Amino acid sequence: MQTQTTVDPAEVAKFEAMAAEWWDVNGKFKPLHMMNPCRLDYITTQIAAEFDRDLTRPLPFAGLRLLDIGCGGGLLSEPMARLGADVVGADAAPRNIPVAQVHAAQSGLTIDYRHTTAEDLAAAGEQFDVVLNMEVVEHVADPLAYLTACKTLLRPGGLMICSTLNRNPKSFLMAIVGAELVMRWLPKGTHDWNKFVTPDELYDLIRRAGLDPVDRKGMVFNPLGWSWSLSATDLSVNYVTASVKR
Repeated sequence: MQTQTTVDPAEVAKFEAMAAEWWDVNGKFKPLHMMNPCRLDYITTQIAAEFDRDLTRPLPFAGLRLLDIGCGGGLLSEPMARLGADVVGADAAPRNIPVAQVHAAQSGLTIDYRHTTAEDLAAAGEQFDVVLNMEVVEHVADPLAYLTACKTLLRPGGLMICSTLNRNPKSFLMAIVGAELVMRWLPKGTHDWNKFVTPDELYDLIRRAGLDPVDRKGMVFNPLGWSWSLSATDLSVNYVTASVKR
């Protein structure tokens, strides 16, 4: 029996077309490469706090099973593997998987990459200590059903990190006009502003999915320094949340 899915085929097709460029730091995924240190700062800090891990020690995430859902080319899966986690990278776009597999092999990393969905993994009874759910929720057909599948994938005491884009005039200006039309970092139509989710809406969805939100931060781009940083107060465009399964 085929599991119901929240995958939006049109959204998958957009990223399929860009698959080969995942590791080109000056290509279509330049914004993610630029944002990645900021994302990793938040992710590693939250995991270390939740599971009492010392980030100064070798392989601090050893013994943790981690799912990177919507893994793309592996920009987050690889650093998580380097930190010692047992990583499964999953993506609904089949062309992303061989790109990720080849790069992991070239990097000497063992990562279990799969062309699959959160719903299919949940139906198979897969369980993880950590689910990374980064810049995915704004691309799915049914955010609540998708987040519910992510909750099912977590072990009790597990942690989900979820990032997305706020929905307001500033995010339209920055993410649509700026990133797609002016800077041309992303192909036109990569994002649908109507599918962006406000922080309060995401917290509500997370709670309805059965998780307990415990933290949220903004990820703020500084055009002068050409860099990203975390903010406790500015969630106006990009932001990230942490939730636990009690």
